[in-house]
Amino acid sequence: RWASHTREPTIDTIRLLYHISRTPTMNIALILLVATFAHGRPTEIINSSGENLVDVTRYEVLFPDEDGSHSVDFEADNGISFQLSGTQSEDGGSNMVGSYIYIVDGEVVPLTFVADESGFQPSSSLLPVAPAFPHEIPDWVIKQIEFAEQQKAEQQQYKES
Repeated sequence: RWASHTREPTIDTIRLLYHISRTPTMNIALILLVATFAHGRPTEIINSSGENLVDVTRYEVLFPDEDGSHSVDFEADNGISFQLSGTQSEDGGSNMVGSYIYIVDGEVVPLTFVADESGFQPSSSLLPVAPAFPHEIPDWVIKQIEFAEQQKAEQQQYKES
């Protein structure tokens, strides 16, 4: 159980935190994980001593090996989960794929992501999507462009005369 009090960190936790602090992409993933916990934390689960408790139902960590391969798999009884696996890139960063789920007002919010040299690339049906392009250009826009081109040509003729 995780409670509001703290426990002594293990040597494995210290090693993980040391490695994480050296990979910027992993830092982004951990910030998202912390944000997920902060946003999806239970507010009404209180035990007899008044502490908020959440049972961790799965927690597996594969620390970086010689190739830099690593993974984290976490799930709590309140529906929050986080999975991440990655490898070290040639330039020393991390290439990662993963997903997380958190709960907002009883609604499940899933998100998958890729984090690599191109940055953090999330994917979710709940994220806003830009309209498809190229889209049809309205007539008034075309007329405005033609008008601007006409004025530019007239200015050019005036300068030449």
